[in-house]
Amino acid sequence: MDRAPGLSVRVKLTLSYAGFLMVAGALLLGAVWLFLLEYVPDDWDRRMLHQNPNRQLLLRTFAPAAAAVLAFLLVFGLLGGWFLAGRILAPLTRIKEATRTAADGSFSHRIRLAGRRDEFRELADSFDTMLARLEAHVAEQRRFAANASHELRTPLAVSKTLLDVARSDPTCDTAEVIDRLHAVNTRAIGLTEALLLLSRADQRSFTRERVDLSLLAEEAAETLLPLAEKQGVSLETGGDIAPTSGSPALLLQLATNLVHNAIVHNLPAGGAVRVHTRHLPTAVVLTVENTGEQLAPQLLPTLTEPFQRGTARVHTDHVGTGLGLAIVRTIVRAHDGTLALAARPAGGMTITVELPATDPPPGS
Repeated sequence: MDRAPGLSVRVKLTLSYAGFLMVAGALLLGAVWLFLLEYVPDDWDRRMLHQNPNRQLLLRTFAPAAAAVLAFLLVFGLLGGWFLAGRILAPLTRIKEATRTAADGSFSHRIRLAGRRDEFRELADSFDTMLARLEAHVAEQRRFAANASHELRTPLAVSKTLLDVARSDPTCDTAEVIDRLHAVNTRAIGLTEALLLLSRADQRSFTRERVDLSLLAEEAAETLLPLAEKQGVSLETGGDIAPTSGSPALLLQLATNLVHNAIVHNLPAGGAVRVHTRHLPTAVVLTVENTGEQLAPQLLPTLTEPFQRGTARVHTDHVGTGLGLAIVRTIVRAHDGTLALAARPAGGMTITVELPATDPPPGS
């Protein structure tokens, strides 16, 4: 925003301090003058020997001294005000420098203002927190852009290779090339749709409606039941009615991603998936638990990052786009909820989603 030039805050504070000091000095001198007028009698000249100090003489004597005092207070107020304003506004100078550094695109700088807590230090701490979040967000976006570019480049490169081979070898099996191109194209479309869904959820560009999370979980389980049967995984659903507020499409995608992840990241045979909902006093909880191999604790925080597939746990040909749990995390965050991942002692994982409830639990 373009603004007309004006006085700096330091100059304004200096003038304010000096003006206040001048007013206080003038009031004090006025009080002294009234005191003298009150207690100096009119016949004071007859009481003093060899002198004639009446009130007119008192005024002529008092006025120069008062003017000198006011002049001293003016100079003292300006100098002292300038010094005090500089000391008080010093934290703002550091905040301003940090702001300019951040405006240039560098978010690694921190103010780290020392001292006891006050308004300026609370402002500096809040600004440091904002810079830390911006730095983490920018780093996450850069990683995401690099990974997305790599993931999108892979199917394009495979398609180009297949087309080059088909063009250079007239005797190749055209039907096989078409089938492989169809599979590669399908994966690219799925990845693009996942990226669009992730962007939509992250921007919260959706209309909130009242929805029952338990019904969405049952719908996701019913849709993926053929896949579970194909993989030899038993699928169990149950629990309480779970009313919440949000996008039915996004919450259905959340439940679908969780159930699909539990099916494909399971034991090679004889696995199980349990989907359960609970209604707490202020929240609804969706829990998806699956059997599987033992998981290292350090692996769990990375599974919600984009394009982290955990390939060591995949025993099917449904590798996916690597965005399943990243989309779940974004949808949960967009609905003001929490997401928790925990490794089961016997192997596998438990994923818990907690969202705000819209109705009190039954019987409360």
